[in-house]
Amino acid sequence: MGGASSARSLIDSSNPLWKLVLYLAVPNAIQQFLHLIVSLSDSLLAGRFLQVSGEVNVAGQAAQTNANYLFWYISSFTVLVSAGATTLVAHFRGARDRQGAVHAANQALLLALLFGLGGGTVGVIFTPELMQLLQLHGLAGDLAAEYLRPIFAALPLQMVLVVGIACLIGSGDTLTGMVVMSGVALLNIPLAWMLCLRIGLTGIALGTALASTAGAATILFILWRGRSGLKLHTELMKPDGELIRRLLRISIPAGIDSMCLATGQLIFLGIVNQLDDASIAAHGIALRWEGLGYLSGNAFGVAAMTLVGQNLGAGRPGMAARSGWTALGIGMAVICGMGLIFFTLAEPMFRVFCPKPEQQGIIAVGVPALRLIAFAMPAVACTCILPGALRGAGDTRVPILFTVAGFFGVRLPLAWYLTHHLGWGLIGCWWAMVADLYVRGAALLIRFARGRWQLQRV
Repeated sequence: MGGASSARSLIDSSNPLWKLVLYLAVPNAIQQFLHLIVSLSDSLLAGRFLQVSGEVNVAGQAAQTNANYLFWYISSFTVLVSAGATTLVAHFRGARDRQGAVHAANQALLLALLFGLGGGTVGVIFTPELMQLLQLHGLAGDLAAEYLRPIFAALPLQMVLVVGIACLIGSGDTLTGMVVMSGVALLNIPLAWMLCLRIGLTGIALGTALASTAGAATILFILWRGRSGLKLHTELMKPDGELIRRLLRISIPAGIDSMCLATGQLIFLGIVNQLDDASIAAHGIALRWEGLGYLSGNAFGVAAMTLVGQNLGAGRPGMAARSGWTALGIGMAVICGMGLIFFTLAEPMFRVFCPKPEQQGIIAVGVPALRLIAFAMPAVACTCILPGALRGAGDTRVPILFTVAGFFGVRLPLAWYLTHHLGWGLIGCWWAMVADLYVRGAALLIRFARGRWQLQRV
C-alpha cells in the first residue's frame, strides 16, 4: 500500500494488534532471511569452491569470519542515521504531519550520504590497521583486508539504501524494502559466484558492493516517485539544523549503542582469533546459523519500533506499550522455535559448509557451540526486539549502559577467563556469550516494563 493513508491505517485500523505486528514484521523477516541466504551462499563459496595453493581454504573461511564481523560493524554505523529516520518519520506520521515526515526523510538521506562518505574513506585507508587490531595475521589477514576494501568503498550507497528503507518503515511500509532487498539479493548471489570463481575471495565482496549500488539507485528512484507519502525533493535536502539535531538526538545514542555492541564483538573476535583456524571458521559458521534467530528478532523489532513510534506520535502511550509487548511475545515464540532447530540439526547444518575430511575439526568444535546457543533464544528475543521498541519512543541513551555492562562487564572478561585460564576453547567463548545475552535481555525487559520510555520527547 502506498500514500499517506496506508501509513495512517496502521494505528487507526480495526484489525487486532497481532495482525498489525505481522503485517510489519513478515516483509522485514523475508528481507532479513534473504540477507541470510546471501551470507550463507558466500560461506558456501568460501568453504566448498575457494582454494588457496591447492588446499582447502580454512584460512579463507577464517578471513571471511573476520570480514563479516566488520561488515556487522558497518551495519551498526548505518544506525547513526537510520534509527532517527524511522523514529522521526513514524512520529510525524502518527501526528498526521505528512510534510514533516517528507522533510525528515530528505534530511536523513542527506546525512546518510555524508556519513557514508566519511566512514567509507576511513575504512578504505585503515583496513590494514584493522587486521592488526583483530590480531589476524598471515594469509587470513591478507584475504580479509582484500575482502573489505570494496565493502568500504560502497558504504555511501549502502547508507543511502538502508536509510531510505528506514524512512519507508517509519511510514509503515515494510513491503517496499522487502522488494528492493529481494532484488539486491537476487543480484548479489550470481555476481558473487561469478566474480569469486574468477578473482577469488574478493569477488564475493565486490558482488555485494555492486548489488548494494543497484539497490541504492532503486530506493532513490522509488522515493523520487513518492512512495508511501514520502518524496525525494532536492530542495528539502538543504541542511536544516533543527531537524538534523532531532534526527541525531535519536540516532547518535542508538548508533553508539550499536557500535559499542560491534566494538565488543570485534574484541570478542580477537579472543576467538587467538584459537586455531578451525575454531575461527567454526565460530563464523555457527554465527551465520544463529543469525536465523537474530534476523527474526530484528524483524519484530522493526514492527515494534514503527507501532510504538506512530502510537506515541498520536498521543496513545497505552497502545504503544501493548504494541511492544505483542511484538515481543510473537517474536519470542518464533525465535525459540529456531532454537529447537539449532539443537536438533546442528551437525548437518555444519556439514553443509564442511563436506571435506580436512574440515572435520571445524565440525567438532562448532556443533557444541550452536547447540549451546539454542538455550539463549529467549534472551536473544529480548535483546533484538525491545531495543526496537525503545528506539521507536526515542529512548536510546539508557540501553547503551546495558550494552556496556553486558559486553564489557560479562562477555569479554568471562570469555578471556574461560579460554585462557580454563582452556575451554571456542565453547568457553560461547558460554560467555550466553551469559551476556541473559544480562542484557533482563535489563531491557525491566526497562520496557517500567514504562519511562513513554515520557521521551523526540
